[in-house]
Amino acid sequence: MERKDYPSRGRDSGRGPQKMYKAKCSDCDQETEVPFEPDPDRPVYCRECYAKRKSR
Repeated sequence: MERKDYPSRGRDSGRGPQKMYKAKCSDCDQETEVPFEPDPDRPVYCRECYAKRKSR
């Protein structure tokens, strides 16, 4: 069977470096960076707190 090449959906999709935004974690108040502009009306979590919440 022939392998089809699909566009990458990973972090490096050829668009260059991704802009990161500084934010403060809503759970632990630790400074973190996120790949989207934070909305003041929605919580933002650091990697560790996000993983904890996701596993609940």
